[in-house]
Amino acid sequence: MSNKTLAMLAVGDIILGPDAESFFTLTKPVLREGDMVVGQLEVPYTTRDANAMALGRDPSNLRALVSAGFNLVTLAGNHVYDAGDVGVEDTINWLRNHDIAYVGAGMDRAEAKRPAIIEQNGTRFGFLSYNCVGPRSTWVAGREAVDKPGCAYIDVATYYELAHANPGGPPEAYTFAKPQSLRAMLDDVSMLRALCDVLVVSFHKGIVHTPIKLVDYEQQISYAAIDAGADLVLGHHHHILKGIELYKGKAIFHGLCNFVVWLPSLAPRPDQDPGSWARRRRELFGFEPDPEYPTYPFHPEAKHTIIAKCIVDNGSISRVGYLPCLVNKQGQPEVVKNDERGQQVFNYVDKITRGAGLNARFRWEGDEVVIEAP
Repeated sequence: MSNKTLAMLAVGDIILGPDAESFFTLTKPVLREGDMVVGQLEVPYTTRDANAMALGRDPSNLRALVSAGFNLVTLAGNHVYDAGDVGVEDTINWLRNHDIAYVGAGMDRAEAKRPAIIEQNGTRFGFLSYNCVGPRSTWVAGREAVDKPGCAYIDVATYYELAHANPGGPPEAYTFAKPQSLRAMLDDVSMLRALCDVLVVSFHKGIVHTPIKLVDYEQQISYAAIDAGADLVLGHHHHILKGIELYKGKAIFHGLCNFVVWLPSLAPRPDQDPGSWARRRRELFGFEPDPEYPTYPFHPEAKHTIIAKCIVDNGSISRVGYLPCLVNKQGQPEVVKNDERGQQVFNYVDKITRGAGLNARFRWEGDEVVIEAP
C-alpha cells in the first residue's frame, strides 16, 4: 500500500451531447488534478438506435470524459436501457476501448454486478453501483430472472398506510428495500471489502426535482452499505442537490445533482408555447425551469452543484469535503471559490442538509468545504 496522499473526486449525473468537451472547460483543470475521478453516466450512447441518434448520443461524445480525466463511470440507472441491448453494448464497449472503467451495467448479470477495482499509486479503489428507481426493463434480469443486458439493482417496495387517510385523501407512503435484494447488495459489499482499500458504493435513488426531501429507503440502503464495509456512499438521480450526512464516521452524499447535463430535448420546441410548456413542467414536477438555461431545463435550485472530494492517506479516507460549483446559462459547471458565489453554494448545502435532519456540518478551508460531525 502506498503512503502517498491521493485525492478522489466524484460528480453526479452526466449527459453529453455534441461539442461535449466545451462543457468541461471551467472544471477540467480541477478534475485533471484528481488521482481518481468518477461520475454517473446517465444515458447510453450508440449509433444503432434512431432515437439515441436523434437525441445526439453518439459514442464519440464520450471523448470528453477522457480529456477531462475520468477514471471510472457508474452506469446503474433508470435510463441505461433507453436504447435497448445495443445501447448498453456500445456504451460499455466504447468505455472499455478508451480505458475508462465502468461498473453497474453489463450484457448479463455477472458483468453488471461485477465490482470495478482500480489501483492508483498502490491504493486499491473498489466500486459498486446499483439502480433503485425506474422501470424493471432496465434491470439486468427480466421477470423470469433470465439474464439480459441492463443494470445492477435494488428492488424497492412502496407501502401505503391508509388507516388515517380521509376517503380520497393522501395516504402515508413508506419505502424500503426488499430483504432479498438488500442482502444481495450486502453480500457484494462484503466480498469486495477484502479486495480493496477504499470501497465506494453508488446508488441511483430517490425522487427527482424535489428540494431537501429524502424517502425512507435512501438512508436504509446507505447505512446498510456502510455496515457491510463501504467507506463512502454516493447518490444521484435526483437532478438536484441533496443533503450530506455522516454515519459511523463515513460520509453519505445523498445526491450529487447534475454535473454536465445536455438536455435541449426537454426545453420548449420552437412551435410550442413556452407558457404552456412551463405550466406542464409545474404540473408534473412542481417547478418551472429558467428559460435562460435552454440546454439545462431543471429546477432553478439545480444551478447549485458540487464535486465531492475525499483525501486518501495510507489506503484510508482521512478527510471528506466538496468543491462548490454553479452551473451557468450555457450549462457549464464552474468551480467557485470562498467568495460571494461560493458562499451561495455553501449556504444552500447547509440549508438542505439541516432541512433533511442530517448531521453533517461544514466549514471553509481555503476554497474547499470540509465536512465534519456536529
